[in-house]
Amino acid sequence: MDLQLIEAYIPDKHFVRINESLQKYPLVSHWVSNESEEQMLIRILVNTRDTEEILNYLENVSNLVDGFEVLLFPVQTYIKRLSDEDKAQQLKDKEADKNKLQRASRHELLGTIQKSSNITLTYTLLVVLSAVVVTIGFIQNSVAVIIGAMVIAPMLGPVISIAFSSILGDFQLLRSSTTTLSYAIFIVLGISILFTFIFPVPYESTEFASRTHVNLTDIVLALASGTAGALSILNRLPGSLVGVMVAVALLPPTVVLGMTVGSAMWKEAYGAMLLLTGNISSVLLAAVIVFSLSGIRPVKWDEVQKANTSRKRSILYVSLIILLLITAILFSDRIDLR
Repeated sequence: MDLQLIEAYIPDKHFVRINESLQKYPLVSHWVSNESEEQMLIRILVNTRDTEEILNYLENVSNLVDGFEVLLFPVQTYIKRLSDEDKAQQLKDKEADKNKLQRASRHELLGTIQKSSNITLTYTLLVVLSAVVVTIGFIQNSVAVIIGAMVIAPMLGPVISIAFSSILGDFQLLRSSTTTLSYAIFIVLGISILFTFIFPVPYESTEFASRTHVNLTDIVLALASGTAGALSILNRLPGSLVGVMVAVALLPPTVVLGMTVGSAMWKEAYGAMLLLTGNISSVLLAAVIVFSLSGIRPVKWDEVQKANTSRKRSILYVSLIILLLITAILFSDRIDLR
């Protein structure tokens, strides 16, 4: 049983009302203590699947009550003798969870997403290093070097942040995430263009040539990468391996685009640009759909309305871009056949 501990510090005059309201939620265990003369402390042990509903209630209360604080902790171990009724309820809950898309609470996810949507010195260094290593990998036509660089490429964070902010209708987070992704792309483009003035462009490299055109399998790969990335975030799984999948779709095409622009290979640059645009759009569409299906929603009524509009527009806009790209791919294939 996956459990979490919620601690709520409540001003004394609001304690009775809030405590009674919390009793209506499914709680595994519940403790109350005096924190000070002015504050009461409520500790609530809950199933992870019930955390978000309780936090939503506490979030609404905290917006109205001064001196209200809430903390959330993971629970590694909980030992208690279970009654037959408790065991039967656990089995029932497990059966019910099989058909649900499991995820962390919106509040936990938002904290993780916000961290990955900001430009920091560490982020900048990781982008620079990954761009240098991938560019050298293409020059050496080394698959191992390219894959190694994608392990350190922090491309997953801002892309997933864009999708998540679109679901919530959080335009401030959307701007920050878009800026971070654009920042990373421009750094990679600048480094790869610079390398073309120092090293010969690897025209004969199969790794290089494969990123100068786009086909439908590339779109499918990006959709799968975006889906895996979103699921890893929802379940708080280690993002390094899934980040490699997203980096496969984003980092190499960006490097090839920079190298082809730097060497004035305009036809190849066009193909690399289509590949990069298609991959970004596909990853975003997959992540937006996964987040939508997981039931992530804001709490306040006005925010819910804004989020519903933002979600629909995001899916429509990104889907339209992908359809246009698929049309361009099919049209280009017909021209090549002629």
